[in-house]
Amino acid sequence: MKEPVEIGRHEVSSPEEFFKMPDEYRALASHLMLVHAEGELTGADDYTQIFYKIAPNAYEKLICCERAAEEIQHFELTAKVLSDINIDTHHMLSQHFAERPYYSNELVTGVKNWMERGIFSYLGESVVLEHLLEFKDCSYKPFAKIFEDQIIRDEHVHVAHGFRIIREASLNAESREQAQQALDRLWPHILGLFGHEKSQRSRAYVKWGFRKTLNGELRENFKKKTIPKLTALGLTVPHQEAEVCA
Repeated sequence: MKEPVEIGRHEVSSPEEFFKMPDEYRALASHLMLVHAEGELTGADDYTQIFYKIAPNAYEKLICCERAAEEIQHFELTAKVLSDINIDTHHMLSQHFAERPYYSNELVTGVKNWMERGIFSYLGESVVLEHLLEFKDCSYKPFAKIFEDQIIRDEHVHVAHGFRIIREASLNAESREQAQQALDRLWPHILGLFGHEKSQRSRAYVKWGFRKTLNGELRENFKKKTIPKLTALGLTVPHQEAEVCA
């Protein structure tokens, strides 16, 4: 039986209201927004320092530059919300991604080829999108607002780009096998992006209304939506890894 968790009903509409909230709320909100800010910067690094270098042609290099610019814009939106509660993020701009304490980049830095880039952008950024859809309804409304228009719209485009790469690969046996190899290697790492299903921070986020869904349930929802799409492309999800995280 699943342990029940109370979903927070809070609504904090301004920095002034934020400073009146309990310490736990303010600490969780600050941590969440710092992780997101670093994630957006790291996303820009992914596109310029990793994906750009392995892009097969000028068009794909151009797309990498466009995606990187969007990630920087997302960082700026988040940085403004943090600045309004007296948290400075300017130092992040001079950090190498390996120096950032909040956001892990190990999966992306391990991407070996363009097909793995496609799998990461389709599936890895789908995981990101699942979290962003939670944040757009979060209890700290200045943070929720930045997701309503540009960020979620852009993230759908990022996912669609990865899907296009994999869909095109599925049209012939040789490239479909390359896509399958990429999926086999990255699938467990993709599922790991959801975090531990018993995470206490995840429960606290739900308690205070930053999210509605715990890590494990969010992972299962992702699998239910994603596995049929991969199957339709002629790809097979690794059964062992899928069962481990079930």
